[in-house]
Amino acid sequence: MVSVEIYESIEGIAIIGMSGRFPGAKNIETFWQNLQDGIESISSFTDEELITAGITPTLVSDTNYVKVGAILEDIDLFDASFFGFNPKEAEITDPQHRLFLECAWEALENAGYDSQNCESRIGVYAGASLNNYQLFNLNNLN
Repeated sequence: MVSVEIYESIEGIAIIGMSGRFPGAKNIETFWQNLQDGIESISSFTDEELITAGITPTLVSDTNYVKVGAILEDIDLFDASFFGFNPKEAEITDPQHRLFLECAWEALENAGYDSQNCESRIGVYAGASLNNYQLFNLNNLN
């Protein structure tokens, strides 16, 4: 999730814009609605799906292996040229970085900022989890 804060005085900070992507929710509004409706957004996988994805049958049959995942939709729809990336840069950029850029921009829009004409001090705060994208994807490129 990304929030936008404006510093109008030394005494106060106001959160005036937010954006986020979550499993089963492409934005904050859908995420909140899912919470209210009790929608489970974690995906369960069959043994066949896991094996097809490269998980070994031994691991799949392990009783301690959890066959679920938090899947974000449309992570492949990054508009590289909008953010000044060439196709190769976009391909090797960590998906969390790409999502961060999209969410930061959406949070600024949600706050009502015109990126070309804003002269205020703005803080953009974000959170993400660790992942192994570089280890598993970039280190194996030929």
